[in-house]
Amino acid sequence: MSYYLDFEKPLEELETKIEELKKLSDDTEIDIASEIKKLEKKARDLRSDIFSHLTPWQKNLIARHPERPYTLDYISMIVEDFIELHGDRRFGDDPAIVGGLGKISGKSVVIIGHQKGRGTKERIMRNFGQPNPEGYRKALRLMKLAERFRKPVITFIDTQGAYPGMGAEKRGQAEAIAVNLMEMSRLKVPIIAIVIGEGGSGGALALSVADRLCMLEHAVYSVISPEGCAAILWNRNGDLSADDFARAANALKVTAQDLKAFKIIDDVIPEPLGGAHREPEATSRKITEYIVKSLEALKSKPIGKLVEERYKKLRKIGSLRVDSIQTEQ
Repeated sequence: MSYYLDFEKPLEELETKIEELKKLSDDTEIDIASEIKKLEKKARDLRSDIFSHLTPWQKNLIARHPERPYTLDYISMIVEDFIELHGDRRFGDDPAIVGGLGKISGKSVVIIGHQKGRGTKERIMRNFGQPNPEGYRKALRLMKLAERFRKPVITFIDTQGAYPGMGAEKRGQAEAIAVNLMEMSRLKVPIIAIVIGEGGSGGALALSVADRLCMLEHAVYSVISPEGCAAILWNRNGDLSADDFARAANALKVTAQDLKAFKIIDDVIPEPLGGAHREPEATSRKITEYIVKSLEALKSKPIGKLVEERYKKLRKIGSLRVDSIQTEQ
């Protein structure tokens, strides 16, 4: 049974009716195929209307959809001969970040990503996709392995943020993220980063320094969640509403479309109508096409030029042209 978000409730009612009619048609000799076709068209039109007018907060909800594909789902669909590697060689293995070696369309790569988990047991085991320092150190170990063997790095980003627990802070959470940012900025292999769901705070940044940073159409990427932002700015003794979260999401500019306009990301990968969870295989094909195309464009660049362009790309984020500022004489 599919999970529907609140703003999809009209669609849920219609699609539930379609399923009931299909079951009735199978169980009886009544021919209602024409009626089913009419309702299916109506459902497609309604879905198209809903998803062509999404607000930033609604996109945030889609990015968190419990049926949305996670890193291991995409790996199973697009990566051949995947071998997962574990541990940071310092403290332990963090299941919130997965990574290893494999092939995408015959090209050998190192692939790393956040993993949230499905079901209560796995979500707890993977800490709801919130990595500890050892997760980021594992990711860096794999990146260094990729550099040693001259393999491109592909990262999938999908986390609310790095885990803020006392143990994580004691083991150097901020330092682990900072080191990843520094090392990725000068890694001597191509890096492609894809935000597949939530890209939250430093927990996302630690896998986001790349030659190509893109987002799925309904993914989000921000310095803080709308809930966190609303709690800081408008907390009234804990009395916050969905309207406050929507207001924060609008102000934060969390969507792929906003970030593309600001030139913070390079590209937006289209999703099937209704979101990536509706057609995971189709989404996987789009991701594969993007990776292959990007690697083809990056492989011809000398390593020195690649790193230099990556540096310049990062320096441009948030830059302000002096000649655009009006000063008083």
